[in-house]
Amino acid sequence: MSNVRRPAWGSIIPALTLLAGTLFAASASTARGTSLREQGRTRITELITAEQRRGHQERAEYRRLRDQIDRISREAGRHDARVKSARAEADRLAAEAGFTPLTGTAVRVALDDAPLPKSDDLPHGVHPDDLVVHQADVQAVVNALWAGGARGMQIMDQRVISTSAVRCVGNTLILQGVVYSPPFRITAVGDPDRLRAALGASPEIAVYRKYVRAYGLGYSVRTVGRATLPPYTGNVAMKHATVPPEPGG
Repeated sequence: MSNVRRPAWGSIIPALTLLAGTLFAASASTARGTSLREQGRTRITELITAEQRRGHQERAEYRRLRDQIDRISREAGRHDARVKSARAEADRLAAEAGFTPLTGTAVRVALDDAPLPKSDDLPHGVHPDDLVVHQADVQAVVNALWAGGARGMQIMDQRVISTSAVRCVGNTLILQGVVYSPPFRITAVGDPDRLRAALGASPEIAVYRKYVRAYGLGYSVRTVGRATLPPYTGNVAMKHATVPPEPGG
């Protein structure tokens, strides 16, 4: 039996040696240094960039289609009194709904992450989350400005309305499919004194300002003599709100 096994092992051992060498070579070529992490980071960056590009393209297509519908409906209004009346009502409500540009005196608030410490070690009791702007911080500013009588508002380069959702992932802001990095700038058109007073009265902003003093987070408020907000270009379809049925219906 020993004479039978030796030829079998003799053929298996070279195969195993070849396989092991192949695996070592593959590991060396794909895990040399930090290439795996760098490649992973590059891949994530490429995905984010691609999604941002797709978001810009979809927004441009949405605006193009909306302008086309607007031209068609206005042309139809020349021959149909009902369409003309509906267009007139839509034009009357457009400004209040945020679908037209808005110019006026404004207040601009900027929120920014704290500077990173020179060393990788954070001070005792300080967590990484303490050094970044959170979704609740941006929302607190937005809520305060609406409460202060803002006639219109813009976050970064986009117009927002009362139903706009503010979402953050990590230390980035996502607004209508576009990703923004800090500093985050919120501009509100309205009475500067009322807007500033509302910011000062907000308990949520008071908490944020404690972190500004403690950790160096960015917070600035300035009056803009003349600001022009772009029209809102997002979706206004209500996805969750429903009309309750009539009693007995």
